[in-house]
Amino acid sequence: MGRNTEDTQSHSIKLLQITDTHLFSASDGCLLSVNTLESFHAVVEAIRNQQIAFDGIIATGDISQDHSEQSYQRFEQGIVSLEKPCYWLPGNHDFKPGMQSVLPSPQIKTDTHVLLGEHWQIVLLDSQVEGVPHGRLSDEQLAYLDNKLAEYPQKHTLVLLHHHSVLVGSAWLDQHTLHEPETFWQVIEKHDNVRAILCGHVHQEYDSVHAGVRVMASPSTCVQFKPDSSDFALDPLSPGWRVLELFSDGRVETQVHRLAGGRFHPDFTASGY
Repeated sequence: MGRNTEDTQSHSIKLLQITDTHLFSASDGCLLSVNTLESFHAVVEAIRNQQIAFDGIIATGDISQDHSEQSYQRFEQGIVSLEKPCYWLPGNHDFKPGMQSVLPSPQIKTDTHVLLGEHWQIVLLDSQVEGVPHGRLSDEQLAYLDNKLAEYPQKHTLVLLHHHSVLVGSAWLDQHTLHEPETFWQVIEKHDNVRAILCGHVHQEYDSVHAGVRVMASPSTCVQFKPDSSDFALDPLSPGWRVLELFSDGRVETQVHRLAGGRFHPDFTASGY
């Protein structure tokens, strides 16, 4: 299913990425001592206060922590003030029937292929393997990506999935990466129109180039994982989000933003979650 989003500015499209909100049914639900609803609301408020212009929202999984329908309703209600359409995909913590419970929604869209103006498209993939933290792309998902890249060879493409497709250098996190990533990269390298791959899952900023394609991950709206950690470790950096600008020539300019320091510190004595 596709949706065409008109390019309101002929030279670029701007997207807001919000990821890994880990919301609960209860308003006082906490992940590693961080109230995830409060941190999510603080991120949305900061985005509004900065008056960041964007054309759409992308939410790259782990919307919920407890699988509850109420957690997805809290997300839907939380982004109302951002006004723009939101395209989401499941993470390892998500419960797909729960995600369906908020639909139909005037703001949340289920499209897995979106045409962005004249020059860009996004493809949203489902890398969830039910019941485990690592990811994998099914043959059907890989074929879908292959078909969309072939169908619109002239479109610069942003590929979205929850799990990281390259190792980020944290041994404990890299156990929970996208498994069998070579099958994914074989599809990417078969085409020449993928400009960037964007994920959630790692709760940290990451930006590198692999096989000529930019690969990025972004901070969570709640707890942050410390980069380059062999064992589970939390980072004192504040919750954040990413803004991307996609230009007609295929360039991607992006910036990570964070809340002001000193808020939403996790339990640093935790050994996992």
